[in-house]
Amino acid sequence: MHKAKKLAAIFAAVATAATFGGCVAPEINKPNEDEDYEINGQLPEEDINNPSGEITLPEQPEQQPGEEPPKTEEPAVPAVKPTVKTAAYVAVNSAGVNMRSGAGTQYSVVATAEKSTLYTYLGEKDGWYITRYRNRTVYISKKYCVITEMNKSADEQIEAVIAEGTNVLGTPYVYGAVRLHDGKGNMLKGFSINAFDCSSLMQYMFYNGANTLLQVNTRTQVYQGKTVTKSQLKRGDLMFFTNASRKNNTGVERIGHVALYLGDNWILHTASDYAKIEQINSTRWGYFIQAQRVL
Repeated sequence: MHKAKKLAAIFAAVATAATFGGCVAPEINKPNEDEDYEINGQLPEEDINNPSGEITLPEQPEQQPGEEPPKTEEPAVPAVKPTVKTAAYVAVNSAGVNMRSGAGTQYSVVATAEKSTLYTYLGEKDGWYITRYRNRTVYISKKYCVITEMNKSADEQIEAVIAEGTNVLGTPYVYGAVRLHDGKGNMLKGFSINAFDCSSLMQYMFYNGANTLLQVNTRTQVYQGKTVTKSQLKRGDLMFFTNASRKNNTGVERIGHVALYLGDNWILHTASDYAKIEQINSTRWGYFIQAQRVL
């Protein structure tokens, strides 16, 4: 009798297990699988089987002699294009545009901007562009200007040299102006930031922007740096030209002018009137001799 009851209990348990084996039991308060937890006061099964907590990797098949190891594919890395930084300039598209000491017509007129030339862009305020002229901050109405951009050089020294030049745009041209130094770094008496000729301007820019010594005139500066052709021109290169009075000379005596190349056919220089940024016209290209890369 007792044996029959015991067998009946066993058959009932088997039947119950078979019934739930084909169903999904509802999950009640299932713990987060990403967290450590205990079940009924015990560690999970993997922790019971591995009380040390060490991770055991599956055994790898042995490599036979002379057999190449299995290749693993590297995940493809998307190509990232470098960001090209640009320098912004204010392009004046009307003649007789005033530069003022503040952002408004109530401020005094400092100078008159020249049409088709560029001035460095330093921001804007109340409808006026902020720029530099003759070593001071001035404002130009946005009504008469547009913003144009050029690619910057990756060399910070070149950009510092250019910044020194844009700071003194508008400075009068004076033939034979006193140089900043004698070509060896000895400062000269009588130098003034209010007067430049073409080679003294380049010497000033390179010394203050990059602590680089240029010689005292175009016919000595042309020997400095690496010679580059027209097709190789880059931002920051010195460009050397002849002129009407020297074009028939020979050798280095043909050289009569120097400018700094900015890119997109623009140069920063001073010639006969004042320091400015302007495009190279066909006449000047006809006078081009060579370029020198100093930085």
